[in-house]
Amino acid sequence: MLNSDKELFILVIEDNAGDFVLIEDYLKEYNPSAIVQQAGTFARAKELLSATSPYDAILLDLSLPDGSGEDVVKEIVLMASSSPVIVLTGYLDRKFGIRTLSMGISDYLFKEEVNASQLYKSIDYSMERKRIGERLRESEEKYRNLFHLSPMPMWVFDSDTLKFLDVNEAAIRHYGYNREEFLASNIIQIRPKEDAEMVKEIVLNNKRKTSIFYKGLVRHTKKNGDIIFVKVESNKINFDGKDARLILATDVTETLKVEKALKMQDQEITKAIIKAQEKERFQIGGELHDNVNQILATAQLALGMTNNPSSSQAEVWIDKSKEYIKLAMAEIRRLSHSLAPASFQENSLKEAFDTLLYSINVNNKYEIIASYNQFSDTIDVSNDIQLNLFRILQEQLKNILKYSNATRIEISVKMEHGRITMRIFDNGKGFDIDRVKRGIGLRNIKKRTELFMGTCKIHSSIGNGCEIIIEIPVSEYGTHL
Repeated sequence: MLNSDKELFILVIEDNAGDFVLIEDYLKEYNPSAIVQQAGTFARAKELLSATSPYDAILLDLSLPDGSGEDVVKEIVLMASSSPVIVLTGYLDRKFGIRTLSMGISDYLFKEEVNASQLYKSIDYSMERKRIGERLRESEEKYRNLFHLSPMPMWVFDSDTLKFLDVNEAAIRHYGYNREEFLASNIIQIRPKEDAEMVKEIVLNNKRKTSIFYKGLVRHTKKNGDIIFVKVESNKINFDGKDARLILATDVTETLKVEKALKMQDQEITKAIIKAQEKERFQIGGELHDNVNQILATAQLALGMTNNPSSSQAEVWIDKSKEYIKLAMAEIRRLSHSLAPASFQENSLKEAFDTLLYSINVNNKYEIIASYNQFSDTIDVSNDIQLNLFRILQEQLKNILKYSNATRIEISVKMEHGRITMRIFDNGKGFDIDRVKRGIGLRNIKKRTELFMGTCKIHSSIGNGCEIIIEIPVSEYGTHL
């Protein structure tokens, strides 16, 4: 209830002096500080409303010397601004008094029944409803501004008819339809034709559910015919008395294209790696069959020559068999060195690299320079990173041996500032990076580096060899170099 000590400013539009005095007494009975002004005519009321700051409340008699009926009510309500208007009516005007509620009147009272308590309560409730209504309108205005100024496409549609009820500027710009085109259509018309039944089913299911929120990935059609993929989020709302849904639409077409391209690229790289692995296994199998197997077969034949105990050549054949077996062991050792060590627990990364470099240079064809500079003894290189670095070096050495015609190979590994850096250089014929960078070998190297959040830089040009620099972040514990 209102504080009875608060000063109220009230306009009474009433031509009957006796009725005015009675109303004034009622008001001052509850609030002695009330200031009550009288307007005996419609014209005087308009003057006061135009010249005076808003009243706390306006009491309006429906029968004035210079006006009555709907026109008076509508104009007073319009001029009252934020002030609540309470109609005072006689029994003859009972039905019309009730009807004035639809014209913006806060309340209506019958003159013959009004008393101080009823009058004061009506003013109190009317003022409170007016304040609540103003706050609600302000809130709605803020939300409308958020809706229309949002950078994301948004719209409201009728849950029953599916017609657009409102649409923001972002949606108009993104979809290409103007506001009139949107408001003259429904949500089915921005969907591909084959999705129409599905849309209706989704809307129907959402109406059946108690949950007010919906989220999903759908297809939309722009005015130019482009089909886009959109992530929509919606909520049930009441829009101008209608059961509606508010939609936020995020175009994810390009995101999905990038994801698909990356997925295809990953699949392509995976296939290439598998193919390379199978090729390597085939080569190793071939060497085992064509080389090691033949050496062992020769050793077996030599041993067979010792079956004759009278043969003076038995010892010679035994010695030859031993030589063939040693040769087979050397070949097997060479093949095993072409594979990565199963674990770096016993062999350090340096030892694994040295063994690999030795295996590709048994004939001393290359000048190989290897350096391992340890800047910190508190950095640990995990087995996974060591194996990955080994594979990268192995891959590039294959490229050098196969394509470069190099005579010198330089390998350096160092750790500083929490990063391990590996440099692989050859003085071979080099290549055009723009033409070769899409090759399987280099792509495998880049992919392996990126698996550990590292970077791979490749420098090469025709006639100037090739340099690859790998940088991978490592944890700060200890080192196995």
